[in-house]
Amino acid sequence: MTTRRGFIASLLAASATPTIGWADVGNPSYIAAARVPDGTFALFGIAGDGTTRFQVPLPARGHAGAGHPHRAEAVAFARRPGSFALVIDCFTGQVLHELTPPEGRQFNGHGVFIDDGAVLLTSEQTSSDSQGIIGVWDVAAGYKRMHEMPTFGIGPHDVHLMPDRQTLVIANGGIATDPSNRTKLNIPTMRPNLTYLALDGSIRDQLELEPDLSKNSIRHLALRADGLVGFAMQWQGERDMALPLLGLHRMGAAPVLASAPLADELVMQGYAGSVAFSGANQSEIAITSPLGGRIHRFDDKGVFLGSVSRTDVCGLAPMTGGFLASDGLGGLIAVSDGKPHALARENCAWDNHIVTL
Repeated sequence: MTTRRGFIASLLAASATPTIGWADVGNPSYIAAARVPDGTFALFGIAGDGTTRFQVPLPARGHAGAGHPHRAEAVAFARRPGSFALVIDCFTGQVLHELTPPEGRQFNGHGVFIDDGAVLLTSEQTSSDSQGIIGVWDVAAGYKRMHEMPTFGIGPHDVHLMPDRQTLVIANGGIATDPSNRTKLNIPTMRPNLTYLALDGSIRDQLELEPDLSKNSIRHLALRADGLVGFAMQWQGERDMALPLLGLHRMGAAPVLASAPLADELVMQGYAGSVAFSGANQSEIAITSPLGGRIHRFDDKGVFLGSVSRTDVCGLAPMTGGFLASDGLGGLIAVSDGKPHALARENCAWDNHIVTL
């Protein structure tokens, strides 16, 4: 029989149990999903030098993820639109929670922790018409869904917390999709936008591109500490067009659309897969194209600085002195002063994104 003294002792022991933090799994700087040689999928923890710190299995192809700010705990999202988001203990590899969106909702591959890790936000859409939703989950209550709020756009993809910690920026891609096979349903009428939401769900600002760029789907985001937002786009129109695939924006201001020279822009094949500011003084921003095998670098005013060629390159993140990039052949490279340097090669095929912890 449990005594009062024993009960109190058990409470004290539980409260004294240390939190397993990122240091306990080797202080990774990034997480990334990949396909491994047996055809299954995994989530990797990656150090700043490109070495692997942990590897845990995933039940299907992953896309992006979110790392808890304190605990060695990551949420791995299914390739969008998907039906699972797994909360993984990166120390044990155990799946702590399997999140499922409510009936008629789908995850869209991205999410972010807010309130110092107390709340998880997930990018979602309605299955019937692809209206954008942000799901709100109570982490302390075991990732219980609390409520949701609209993104005021179609097909949201990436979502980030702005540096003020009070505003979300959301890439509403504008594409309505068939939930069964991802067929794009509304290309002639699509209207992507960049939406800034207060945490109460009210709109603080919204950017919609000019009508001749309405088929340029806004997909992925990068944030600088001073509030400058970079957004990467994917053109859904004629394939021989050479249109800007990178935008820069500040709340309340007009966007800057960054173009490369014609020949370089054509190589990108209308597709920017990831975007990141550089890791030093953040004076550079870059986008990747796995279709074109290119990294394009720009300054923070949108001026083209040059390109780096790399087969099937897509993942991109800031690192000391420049950028970390990944490719579908398992390569991890550092890009510094416009020059690529091989860091490591893992026996895997990296997926689209590298998420900074």
